[in-house]
Amino acid sequence: MRILVIAPHPDDEVFGVGGTMAKYAAAGSEVHVLIVTKGDDLFDPELIRRGREEAIAAHRLLGVARTHFADLPSIKLDTLPHHQVNDRIGEFLDSIEPQILFLPFPGDVNRDHQIVHHSGMVASRPMRSSAQSIYAYEVLSATNWNSPGLVPAFTPNVFCDIGAFIDLKISAASTYMSQMKSFPHERSPESIMALSRYRGGFIGMEHAEAFMCMRSILP
Repeated sequence: MRILVIAPHPDDEVFGVGGTMAKYAAAGSEVHVLIVTKGDDLFDPELIRRGREEAIAAHRLLGVARTHFADLPSIKLDTLPHHQVNDRIGEFLDSIEPQILFLPFPGDVNRDHQIVHHSGMVASRPMRSSAQSIYAYEVLSATNWNSPGLVPAFTPNVFCDIGAFIDLKISAASTYMSQMKSFPHERSPESIMALSRYRGGFIGMEHAEAFMCMRSILP
């Protein structure tokens, strides 16, 4: 089975799908990650370089088969023609041909997340894409920081038991030293652990990651 996790920025994929990626990789699935954006003149070149190195190191820990970079401009996706983002993401969907696709949640506070979700849905339309199941994931400090009641709420209906992989997820997240913060910031190991316990309680497990099903074809 081939799985593709699309992340607007480095670290989104680990915060949202890190445990699930590790679980599927350990079971023999071919897991790919596509990081859509790259910092440009708004960012320190050293920070960009470190972010990429951290991503590759984190993915290695999780058993990711390959990390892909689309190199679209970070925090500037809304300055590009929509078809350009659609086409760029579509190129990777066509080459990887995943059966399962993970996208950021469209209600995230970050505009890049919203655009990547919509472009991912466009690129994975039925009859064009191999994706049989599409899920939206949550990201600490993005999914729950938007305007309540004015944007869609993240209401998960699919869960993955990651009890055996939570420590590996924490280790992978901690590899992003340029992004991790000290507790009580949400981008901290303690907050990642707290969310996984909270989501685990939804299904009677110690730890879980939660998703919203966008589309799924039953086998």
